[in-house]
Amino acid sequence: MLKYLIKRVLYGMGAICVVVAIVMVMIYSMLDRSQVFAGDAVYPKTASNARVVYCNTKWEEYGYLDYVSYQEYVQQLARSGEIDEATASAAAVLGRKPEDDSAETAELTARFEEEYRSKGYQVQRLNADVNKRGKLKNGGQQAMFAVKDRPLTSRLWEYFTGLIDVDNGERGITFTLRDPLAEGKFSPAIMGNGTRHKYLLYFDSKFPFIHQNIATICLGQSYTVNTGVDVFDTMTRSQGSYVLRPTTYPTGLAENSADDLHSATYQAGSRESSQIYADRFTDDYTVTTTVRAGLSKMGYSFSIGIIATILAYLLGMPIGVAMALKKDKLLDKIGNVYIVFIIAVPSLAYIFLFKAIGGSVFHLPTTFDIESPSKLIYILPIISLALPQIASLMKWLRRYMIDQMNSDYVKFARSNGLTEGEIFSKHILKNAAIPIVHGIPGTILYAMTGAIITERVYVVPGAGNLLTEAIAKYDNGVIVGVTLFYAVLSVVSIILGDLLMAAVDPRISFTSKGR
Repeated sequence: MLKYLIKRVLYGMGAICVVVAIVMVMIYSMLDRSQVFAGDAVYPKTASNARVVYCNTKWEEYGYLDYVSYQEYVQQLARSGEIDEATASAAAVLGRKPEDDSAETAELTARFEEEYRSKGYQVQRLNADVNKRGKLKNGGQQAMFAVKDRPLTSRLWEYFTGLIDVDNGERGITFTLRDPLAEGKFSPAIMGNGTRHKYLLYFDSKFPFIHQNIATICLGQSYTVNTGVDVFDTMTRSQGSYVLRPTTYPTGLAENSADDLHSATYQAGSRESSQIYADRFTDDYTVTTTVRAGLSKMGYSFSIGIIATILAYLLGMPIGVAMALKKDKLLDKIGNVYIVFIIAVPSLAYIFLFKAIGGSVFHLPTTFDIESPSKLIYILPIISLALPQIASLMKWLRRYMIDQMNSDYVKFARSNGLTEGEIFSKHILKNAAIPIVHGIPGTILYAMTGAIITERVYVVPGAGNLLTEAIAKYDNGVIVGVTLFYAVLSVVSIILGDLLMAAVDPRISFTSKGR
């Protein structure tokens, strides 16, 4: 068993790497990179040389290439002590044309070009873009820079090595038995000094009661879908209205606030730049997340998906069994009509049909409002997700059962005197359910990913629409992060499905016996 698990995990990790690599190749090599500016509000306002520089800086931010400007190079030389500040200030100014450069500038531009060309960069100098009167056009300022497309290997290495961010303090950590935010109560906590998070480990009354910020998952930063926020945080961070509650800040200031002080992160100089921070905090751990009343994107998707899955198995399996036992009878014919309807009609069509019937006939909410206290908002999305799953379970269980009923071992069992009830319960149903069992883990896990069409029709703020939104907005970080998340779920579901099949089918064994 252990050998099998290790083998499957290694194969799965390899498959995940291949999938992410293929997606990266498609994004960074096969698609027009200028499309990332389709929804950029700054891009249309740039022109001439300024637009070229802006494009390259954004492409570096999005992971397409490495970009170094000539001014950055001069500053680097000054910091390293190779040139003094006076020389750096004079040499950083480019002439409108190369022949207009000062002696210091000409020397360093030649050095810059030689050094970066030797590293495989393409060095480009843009002369000043002037009009007929010799005045600079809008965005026509001269520029010089070096660019190099990032190789797939380094991009993959940096991505996978950065998946887990360990917050280890440069100066150390402090352990306390009385968390300052627990108002003197016994509450152990580990607090960082020089770490990004102030609270590395703490307890509170919110599930799962013990929380840590020592190691965080980083799937990739979003640039347009949820600017500046990691994909994992986008999927797991709560939504909805702020939850105001009595809060006592480190300075002793008490007020109703939604700030989660346990989430405080460091921002250098924040207290000096903001009187609000100075009134509330005693150090520069001032950036906090807020407590909200709703679930996260993944929370809403999983809640709806798991209930729909349970409902599908509770209805689909008994009906599928009944259809097999009553083959070609009225129940079987009605069930087959329903299965054909679900398969033949596009999902968008019958979801709108359920929405119209539920709203007009049963007066159920047709739009998901996370501020609504009524649980009725969940009914139509759950039904729309459950009905296709019910049809699938009915179809496959009916087919597997009929195959088993016509098997030779069933005829042999009858000849040995077993009753129809014993044959059905001990042999037919058990063997027919084995393929169905294999899909249970995947069905449960994929509830976290949400349903794209259902969530869009009912305006559910779930995770289902995240990938399509990222593709539409060319948000590379989100596309790669969500792809990795889906790939991991697929591998885990396959392994769990195999283990579950082995548990219900004695013929399957993951151990090999020597002869």
